[in-house]
Amino acid sequence: MVMVVLLLLCCGGLVLVVADESMAAGKGDGGCPGGDRQPLWVFGDSYADTGNLGNLGRELTHAWYDPYGRTFPRHPTGRFSDGRVLTDFVASAVGIPTPVAYKLRRRAPGDLLARGMNFAVGGSGVLDTGYFQRNISAQIDLFQKQLRGCAPTGVALVVVSGNDYSAVVDKNNGTGAAIAYIPTVVRGLREQLRRLRDDVGMRKVVVTNLHPMGCTPYFTRPLNYSGCDPLANAGADQHNAALRSVLDELDPANRTFLLLDLHTPFVAFVNDAAVNSSSSTTTRFPVRLRPCCVTSKADGYCGQQDDAGNRQYTVCDDPDRHFYWDDVHPTQAAWAAVAVAFTPAIHAFLST
Repeated sequence: MVMVVLLLLCCGGLVLVVADESMAAGKGDGGCPGGDRQPLWVFGDSYADTGNLGNLGRELTHAWYDPYGRTFPRHPTGRFSDGRVLTDFVASAVGIPTPVAYKLRRRAPGDLLARGMNFAVGGSGVLDTGYFQRNISAQIDLFQKQLRGCAPTGVALVVVSGNDYSAVVDKNNGTGAAIAYIPTVVRGLREQLRRLRDDVGMRKVVVTNLHPMGCTPYFTRPLNYSGCDPLANAGADQHNAALRSVLDELDPANRTFLLLDLHTPFVAFVNDAAVNSSSSTTTRFPVRLRPCCVTSKADGYCGQQDDAGNRQYTVCDDPDRHFYWDDVHPTQAAWAAVAVAFTPAIHAFLST
C-alpha cells in the first residue's frame, strides 16, 4: 500500500454536522476545553487528516488540488477524499462538529477549540514512515503542549491505516517484509495508547483497526480491479489480531479503549465474498474495487497533470457509486456508509 497518505447531511439515519471552513476566522489558540459536549482529539494519518498536511505542491500534496473536495465543500480542503473523511463522521457520532485542524488553530475562535483538535496528518504512522510527517508520538506531544496544564477531557481518536507497512514495502519491495514488521508496529502503538491513558490522562480512547488493505485500488489495479490481494489482506488480519490482544491486556474491562471496527464494514462493501451474496451491500456501491479518480499512468496519482497542465487522470460522474475515491482513500459516501456501522458502538462506549 502506498502513502496512506482518511451543514447537515442525512445518510442512513446518521446526522452529520461539519464546521464550514469559513468559520475558522479570527484568533484563538487555546483555553481549557469546557462546555457540555465532549471534545474530540484526533491522531493519525490521511484517513483522519482534515487539513494538517501543508500544501507543498500538487505532486506531494494531492489533497490540496482538484479534484479533491469535489463533493464537499466543492473545493480542496486538504482532505483525502471527494468530501468528508473519517474524522468528520466520528465527530458526528460523538455529537460535535468537526474539530479544528491543528494547522488552522490560530485562526479558530475559542468556541471552535472547545470541540477539541485534529493532529492527524497524511503520511504519518505509528513510527517514522520516511514520509517526513509527525508520527503519532509527535502528535501526542503537540496535544500535551496544547493542553497547557488543563486536565484532558473528551475522547481521543487514534487512526492507523497502514503507512508503517507501506513504507516497509517501498523500502524492501515486498508485502512479506511488511507482515514481519507487524509486531514492531503494534508494540509502538501499544506504547502510545498507554501514554494517552496513563501519562496524558485520557479516559476514553477510540482506536481503529486496519481495513482490508489488499482491497484498496493500489492492490486491485494490477488485477484489473477484479479482486483483492490475499497476502495484503492477511497482513491486515494479523495486525488486527495483535491489536485486539494489546487492548485486552491494557483494558480487560473495555472501559478506556474502544476498538473501532472499520475492517468488518469495509469487507461487507468491497470484499470478493460480498459480490456473490444477496446482501444489499453489493448494490450500495456498484463499483467496489475501481476508484472514482483513476490515474492514466502506472505510477501516477489522482490529480496529476503534465507540464502543460493536461490532466493525467479521469474522474467518474458519480462518486457515490464508488467505494474508493483514489488508490487508497474511500469516497465520502463510503465513509458515510461505514459510519452507520460504527456509530452505535461509539454511542455505547461513551455512555459507560
